Amino acid sequence: MAKRPIFIPNLKGFPFVKESLIEFEWHPGFAKVQAQKSIASLHEAAADKIAPVLEISSKSNGEVGVCLSAFNLRMIKDEKSLSVECAYQGSKVFTNGGPFSDLYSVSSKEAKTDERLRTSGNFVGYEFFGESFLINPVTAFYDWLYLTALSQNPSLANKLFDYKGFSDIAFNPKKSFNCQARAAALFVSLCYNDEIDRVVEDKNYYIDLITNNKLNNVSSMENQKKGNKSKEQYLQPELPF
Repeated sequence: MAKRPIFIPNLKGFPFVKESLIEFEWHPGFAKVQAQKSIASLHEAAADKIAPVLEISSKSNGEVGVCLSAFNLRMIKDEKSLSVECAYQGSKVFTNGGPFSDLYSVSSKEAKTDERLRTSGNFVGYEFFGESFLINPVTAFYDWLYLTALSQNPSLANKLFDYKGFSDIAFNPKKSFNCQARAAALFVSLCYNDEIDRVVEDKNYYIDLITNNKLNNVSSMENQKKGNKSKEQYLQPELPF
């Protein structure tokens, strides 16, 4: 048996994502079919509480989940197309090197396994196309990259609204902190709270929003005055890659 979190959008606002830890039967092995058995077991175990659930990873049973993997989901920055994974890894800064912007142009696997990420000293922060990001909150930069990529891919992003929760079978909260499933849930919540456009455009506002409930309360009152909007209104036009 194993335990993995299901990430649930909090449509009421701050905190924008809830987690439900689910115990399920684990199917060991490195083969994709074994991972998919574990995914099916996880979703079945969660069905009484949360359904439907979308697995977001390269091991997902569905095409949408695979396309939404950080390895595959792409974004445009300064007319350059790169995956979320390459953007994240290439932006890391260490005491003895980085950012390694050449990783923006390689495959996601090559970016994640680049030796410099392990031999360049202590990790000190991020720099993305000349713009600096702090280490804390720990998931903020990764989530912001994923949110930005989703906002540029509305045909994919719209499909998230068909699900109540999101999983990533490879994510173990005991070993790591960034998670594409959590970022997807955050996107849905920010859309429903009419925050996604400003979050993508203003990283300082984004940091304040996810760390301070005060800003969210102001936004919620504004939303009540404006009334409910359809999910499509929160998405930006799709950009050509």
